[in-house]
Amino acid sequence: MRRVWLLLLPVLFLGAFPSIFSKNVTSRPAAVNVGAVLAFDSTIGRVAKIAIEEAVKDVNSNSSILPGTKLVVTKQNTNCSGFFGMVEVLQFMKTDVVAILGPQSSVVAHIAGLVASELQVPLLSFAATDPTLSFLEFPYFVRTTQSDLNQMSAVAELVDYYNWKEVTAIYLDDDYGRNAVSALNDKLAERRCKISYKVGIPPGPAKRSDIMDILVKVALMESRVIVLHVTPESGFMVFSVARYLTMMGNGYVWIATDWLSSVLDSASPLSSETRESLQGVLVLRQHTADSDKKRAFASRWNRLTGGSPGLNSYGLYAYDSVWLVAHALEAFFQQGGVLSFSNDSRINSTGSGGLHLEELSIFNNGPLLLKNILQTSFVGLTGPFQFNSDRCLIHPAYDIINVVGTGSRRIGYWSNYSGLSTLPPEQLYERAPNRSSQQLYGVIWPGETLSKPRGWVFPNNGKQLRIGVPDRVSFRQFVSKVRGTDNMFKGFCIDVFVAAVNLLPYAVPYQFFPFGNGSANPSYTELVNLITTGFFDAAVGDIAIVTNRTTIVDFTQPYAASGLVVVAPFRKLNTGAWAFLRPFTPRMWIVTGVFFLVIGSVIWILEHRTNDEFRGPPRQQLMTILWFSFSTLFFAHRENTASTLGRIVLIIWLFVVLIINSSYTASLTSILTVQQLSSPIKGIDSLIKGDEPIGFQVGSFAEHYLTKELGISRSRLRPLGSPDAYAKALKDGPGKGGVAALVDELPYVELFLSSQCSFRIVGPEFTKSGWGFAFPRDSPLAVDLSTAILALSENGDLQRIHDKWLMQTSCSSDSAEIESDRLHLKSFWGLFLVCGIACFIALFIYFLQILHQLYHTAPAESAPDGSSSSRSKRVQRFLSLMDEKEDPSKRSKKRKVEGVPSENDRDSNPDRDNRRRQMGIQDEQQSSATIA
Repeated sequence: MRRVWLLLLPVLFLGAFPSIFSKNVTSRPAAVNVGAVLAFDSTIGRVAKIAIEEAVKDVNSNSSILPGTKLVVTKQNTNCSGFFGMVEVLQFMKTDVVAILGPQSSVVAHIAGLVASELQVPLLSFAATDPTLSFLEFPYFVRTTQSDLNQMSAVAELVDYYNWKEVTAIYLDDDYGRNAVSALNDKLAERRCKISYKVGIPPGPAKRSDIMDILVKVALMESRVIVLHVTPESGFMVFSVARYLTMMGNGYVWIATDWLSSVLDSASPLSSETRESLQGVLVLRQHTADSDKKRAFASRWNRLTGGSPGLNSYGLYAYDSVWLVAHALEAFFQQGGVLSFSNDSRINSTGSGGLHLEELSIFNNGPLLLKNILQTSFVGLTGPFQFNSDRCLIHPAYDIINVVGTGSRRIGYWSNYSGLSTLPPEQLYERAPNRSSQQLYGVIWPGETLSKPRGWVFPNNGKQLRIGVPDRVSFRQFVSKVRGTDNMFKGFCIDVFVAAVNLLPYAVPYQFFPFGNGSANPSYTELVNLITTGFFDAAVGDIAIVTNRTTIVDFTQPYAASGLVVVAPFRKLNTGAWAFLRPFTPRMWIVTGVFFLVIGSVIWILEHRTNDEFRGPPRQQLMTILWFSFSTLFFAHRENTASTLGRIVLIIWLFVVLIINSSYTASLTSILTVQQLSSPIKGIDSLIKGDEPIGFQVGSFAEHYLTKELGISRSRLRPLGSPDAYAKALKDGPGKGGVAALVDELPYVELFLSSQCSFRIVGPEFTKSGWGFAFPRDSPLAVDLSTAILALSENGDLQRIHDKWLMQTSCSSDSAEIESDRLHLKSFWGLFLVCGIACFIALFIYFLQILHQLYHTAPAESAPDGSSSSRSKRVQRFLSLMDEKEDPSKRSKKRKVEGVPSENDRDSNPDRDNRRRQMGIQDEQQSSATIA
């Protein structure tokens, strides 16, 4: 390679203003020279050579393109050598070619791209797929095939489709392989996948011993998904050695790039041994649209070659590349372009000696031809042939093939437009892009199984999982280190983990490592952070699944419910002499009493004019209002309601009284029959509003939640390290340096209260979470352990483990309950609102009736000067109408018209009538005196 760069050194430093001598200037010549650099003995070269020859024949026989001009393509053999390929490119630069087809090799394309850019000769490669061959660096390089960037996108989407997270990459260690694998790593990262191990195969003839060493290392790795991006020669040796090492059996996934599909499409029938080593492999092939033109050319190809070599996608792109040059030249000549070449005098001044670099020619109109190449659009054998703004072919797509038996079957397609699909991309281009419904047909995997491989195993390199376990000093029933040992633990969490691992269909080598100093509970957040740094491979223990932890690690399915609760001391309440007042709050008592008086007053107003029972002396009427109001509490009122409005109001009020009475009875019964416990702390809301100190467990996430989420000042928090510290702090209280309440996770609290009967949980659980085992992001072991934990829960083993370690004593089952809240006004305001609205409407209608009667019966008299005396008389008249008794004869007539018997008809008691008449006379006399 050093010799190649020395050869190119004079060319790479051409100046901007050379001394130019033009030659071979013509407008439309009789022939146009185009070069082709191929490896005649390679899989791609054998097919491309024939395809280019057939394309030249078709172009020269077509009178509609390049009329009068013959397209001449001179082919040179690189012998599969990068050095000779570069030399052949330089040789073409001395023959006044307008374009070069090739090279096949991405390595040669990098060097040839520099030469072509300096000499302004377009370089059209139908096989160099290296994604780093950018037009920004190589402006005269034109890729007439798909880039490996698209192929690696297809591989990454395939990996993500089957929910694999890690792959192993085996690649050819040159520009072609390294840059493609780098693109694969980027595309996998976009889907939260990664290359866990990659290894390169040296270019050149592959040695079986080298391949053996590589695959032995791969077999020791965790990932069983292997992406193979190499040449056919080394690729088939990899599969042969893999079969020898039993790496083509169950559990393995092999994904080969399009190097294998080009061989399967073009090579003679493979040997049975080679076929056997390819069973179950997934292969990508560049997709070319099916068309009549393509089928006709395939038929012509078979007649020409007899099917050997077969036609592959690279041959189709080579054919279309010739037509691309032809169309671009036709446009070039139509625009007045001429073939003009010149030499740079500075090359002569470099003293190239026997290299004859002075013979290299610059194509003066190369920029115009390049422009026409990029703007050309036609329909070729591969489908629509057109470049986008990035100088890449439009509509990149790949077929996904499964090698089965003596042939292969297509299980779907990939395109950058719609992802994976069982429909051809041409049908999907007509629809809106939709990647939500990815679908492929079934695959027969290595080992002739239809079950999707898991894609990973525990590595066979002797490495054990480093599992961090918190070294707790309190609540050791959950997890604790066995005394006298360094790496042995016991407890509820440990037993759950061991039971779940035993359910896995594979062995998991692991070792526990303590985390913490042994004198205080460690910080669980720090333990989880050590997983992200790689210090621990997992963490097992009573680890709460909270938001800030789930962003950096993956958790298994929760194996224990957890959440923060408030624990506070309590005192037992005695019923006492005034226990009957406790069901309602003071505000509820006041509002209820006020409504009793309001309802009595409203009923009196509505009944006063028509009902004798609501008439009489003022003292008697006041007593009637009070008696009627409170007697409705027991539905014992004796007064009848005569008016319609009064009856409506009374019905609604009696319904309200029924609800209040029932609620009071139920609450009072509970108070007198169930032991009541009282605490000044009612829940987390009480703690937020107050300023008392709050206790929390050392190492728990409760501290972070209280300060960051609830906004409680850190100065109010008191760290507590053991159940004894809990009890002492709660008993001492804020006055003696203790705490008013304790906030901790429910499992700890339940275990604490099982032996401490002086405290209780107050309020509801105000967070919902659980305990799980922590693993690195996208760890497949987390998924499998989650399934195992669900199995433990379903078969009852999880409950048995819980009962073994966390059996509660009788104290925890004490039937005493914390005092429930009293009945508040907010529970009944709807009833009072309805009743109040009914009263307002009834009074409004009643006063409208009075006003109507006032304006129809008032004498037409007014003061001459409109003074206040007239208004005073109207007010007196209004009050008089409200107080005067309505004529019974009018009501009787009205009721008879309506078919309702009058009061006289219903009640003919003469003593009662005389008594009512006397009461009415007294009432009118007193009302008249009051008005006067």
